Amino acid sequence: MAIGKDTALRLILVDDQVNEAEAIVSSLRNAGIAVRPLRAESLDELASQLAQQPVDMVLAEHASTLMPFNEVAMVVMGCGRDVPLLAVLDGVTDEILDSVQSQGAQAVALRGRPQQFLKNVRTEWHDLDARRSQRALEAQMRETERRCDALIDSSREPIAYIHEGMHIRANQAYLEMFGYETFEDIEGMSLLDLVAPKDVDEFKALLKRLSKGEPPPPRHELTARDIEGNDFPAVMEFTAAQYEGEACQQVIFRRQAQDVDPELARQVEQLKQRDAATGLLNRPTFLGLLDAAVAEAASHGAQHGLLLIEPDHYAQLLQVIGLDAADQLMAAMGQRLESAGNGAVVGRFGEHQLALLVRGSDHMATSELAERIRDAFAEHVLEVGENSLNATVSIGGVQIGEKIASTSQVLAKASQGVVAAIGVGGNRVELFDPGAVDRAEQERIDAWVARIKVALEGDGFRVDYQPVIALAGDGSEMYEMFLHLYGSDGEPVEASTYLAIAEEHGLLGDIDRWAVARAIELAGERLRAGKRTSLLLSMSQEAVQDTSMAGFIAERLATAGVPGELLVLAVPEAKVFTNVRAAQDFVGAMAGVGVRIALERFGAGLNSMQLLTHFDPAFLKIDPQFMTDLAKSADSQQQVRNIANQAHGRGIRTIADRVQDAASMTMLFSAGVDYVQGNFLAPTGPSMNHDFS
Repeated sequence: MAIGKDTALRLILVDDQVNEAEAIVSSLRNAGIAVRPLRAESLDELASQLAQQPVDMVLAEHASTLMPFNEVAMVVMGCGRDVPLLAVLDGVTDEILDSVQSQGAQAVALRGRPQQFLKNVRTEWHDLDARRSQRALEAQMRETERRCDALIDSSREPIAYIHEGMHIRANQAYLEMFGYETFEDIEGMSLLDLVAPKDVDEFKALLKRLSKGEPPPPRHELTARDIEGNDFPAVMEFTAAQYEGEACQQVIFRRQAQDVDPELARQVEQLKQRDAATGLLNRPTFLGLLDAAVAEAASHGAQHGLLLIEPDHYAQLLQVIGLDAADQLMAAMGQRLESAGNGAVVGRFGEHQLALLVRGSDHMATSELAERIRDAFAEHVLEVGENSLNATVSIGGVQIGEKIASTSQVLAKASQGVVAAIGVGGNRVELFDPGAVDRAEQERIDAWVARIKVALEGDGFRVDYQPVIALAGDGSEMYEMFLHLYGSDGEPVEASTYLAIAEEHGLLGDIDRWAVARAIELAGERLRAGKRTSLLLSMSQEAVQDTSMAGFIAERLATAGVPGELLVLAVPEAKVFTNVRAAQDFVGAMAGVGVRIALERFGAGLNSMQLLTHFDPAFLKIDPQFMTDLAKSADSQQQVRNIANQAHGRGIRTIADRVQDAASMTMLFSAGVDYVQGNFLAPTGPSMNHDFS
């Protein structure tokens, strides 16, 4: 999927009431969907936006009187682009559903049922993305097929395509090897006609196995016969392929020199497929076998299991055994894996990663095998040179089937599983089964919830800092704080990995309190060291609505002897819009102790400035989407100028986040933006050591 967590949904809203349209945008953002909204106020404006703007979806109020739904549908259907139209309704009947669908709506979104609303928006967006991806892939495939056809024609390798034992394509080198002048001479000819009589029976059996969907052998030796009836030793290599949309086998037919020892040639070929350090299959060979297994799952509904295995605390193990013994460690692990794998295919997939492919294995069998492998390492001592190690492993696996019949998806899910297993302590199996997503997801969530709770009880979060730099160069010190959860290997895990889970389980408020307490403690330490440092940190909606949060912050500030102005609490604009009254109370309470408030992701709403009539923050953090193309986009530049100008008129300072280049810096300075931050200026790090002078 091209849609990621930072991908923005480019949306046109058709609604008579701007507040209703803004509420839709806020609900989507609250659900974690980044939105770039437009609002059409006339049919001509809608047609212009569809023609000139990249649009992913149109949400149209079915009951609109200014822009009747049937006319909106005609404009959307007539724009000549693949843009899904959803009818926004307060309620639905069979007659209304039939009507909107007949007019061209892909789905309905019920305003009073948020889950149904979000589900249909997400479904149509992902379907659109899938259609776009398919069109792009089809275009790429056509171009790739054209290039491959040209390469095959010019190749010196004798190559043919075989369907049900018959020739459907052959290049010139193939024709010359057998003495034919043109492809028409062998078109439709059976491959058996090119095999010497003594090998025909064995080759027939091979063709039958291939016709049943069995994987081909890596190579097949036989005696071939040319058009003159001359026999010669040859080697055939098979690869599953498609030709003009039809499944077939690509065959490379190589003539063997008479004086070549077949056994020696076979041994050399086997050595090419092995990793020299461990003796296991190397990555290219393993990938070839994985591709074949995935293709079999896609075409025949077969089930296979893939496991990726990594040693826990790898860096610490190397400190014990020495860097020069890294390959010995992987070799010892490979032997243990082969022993526990019950005949499964084992390969070395990375510097410190092994892979195992078990064919014909359902979810239960794959799970049991993964647990046996985990036990095989956890419960036994691993001998590496003169060292005896009790090395546990983290295992990420995928149940390969029709629902995930793509090699890239299989590897991505398996890699995510390894990372997740390491992140929650290691010595664990994370197995993704597309047919049992709910169960696997629940297990993952439970593990993260437990890890978050442990972190809150101690010092399980890592705090990183990024300077927020004043463009006027006034020498003031400000850092934004970022929380990361420590993994078992000591590496931090991004907040996006666990915050959604924390929100679902009511832990965001506890994280907010931990972060605030830590920020006040740090500000106090800096103050005693003679540094007046402001710390900015993001707060959740729960913190704004928690009536006891203000008292908690005031108490911590007083105990630490820290002025409130050194603490800047940032709240997303979308969260404030849907909780204006609670936000006003929170700002008032914070003003009483000097704590300043920032509105972050500001400017992405339909009417962001209207919010400032009800809410008076000290800072506006401009939505980072404007920084993506700031240097080239006149529209983004104008919006940033408008935000900066209106903020200055209200006495509010502005911060531009994720600044990417020098040209953007120049533009921001000329626009009057007060502060900037981003990796281009100073990366996020574990220390507050930036020179603000």
